[in-house]
Amino acid sequence: MSALTLYDYLVSGNGYKVRLLLHQLERAYERIELDITRGETRTPEFLARNPNGRIPCLVLEDGTPLAESNAILWYLAEGTAFLPSERLARAQVLQWMFFEQYSHEPFIAVVRFWIHAGLEGEHADEIPERRRRGVEALGVMEAHLSQRAFFVGERYSIADIALYAYTHVAHEGGFDLTGFPAVRAWLARVAEQPRHIPITQS
Repeated sequence: MSALTLYDYLVSGNGYKVRLLLHQLERAYERIELDITRGETRTPEFLARNPNGRIPCLVLEDGTPLAESNAILWYLAEGTAFLPSERLARAQVLQWMFFEQYSHEPFIAVVRFWIHAGLEGEHADEIPERRRRGVEALGVMEAHLSQRAFFVGERYSIADIALYAYTHVAHEGGFDLTGFPAVRAWLARVAEQPRHIPITQS
């Protein structure tokens, strides 16, 4: 059996989610960098692994490819302390992971990517609405975290990893977290977790 192989793009929050969990689980893996801005995820070789042409893609020990960052998190966390065993708590983890993909990532992550890639001029008309929706998502998080330390069950889980990835770099997309003290306190708690790594560490 070969080791896990992660197809990744270092500045991607979605790729970072998987790297962070792998590091915290102390799982060995090989990382292959693909520059999404140069079309490296659109080659026939990569599309054979993930027809959607996106990173991250984790190739399991038996050669099976698994795409979509939150699905990868769920797979890796199964049977570990990062995913609750209780039925309701598991559903709540999924609730926040779906929130991240539908109400958070399309706004906070997308604006950050446009700025990183120098595309803000092309999307100038869209950015104000994306920022407004991103601030709405941060408000939902703020209200939830104002009464608890972590998103589910008062313990660190993949729900936190999913939301941390792009929230902690939201300022790179022009989002000001000053007015979200509970979110900022939560970001600090996540950063203090054992075997935490920064987004740029491979």
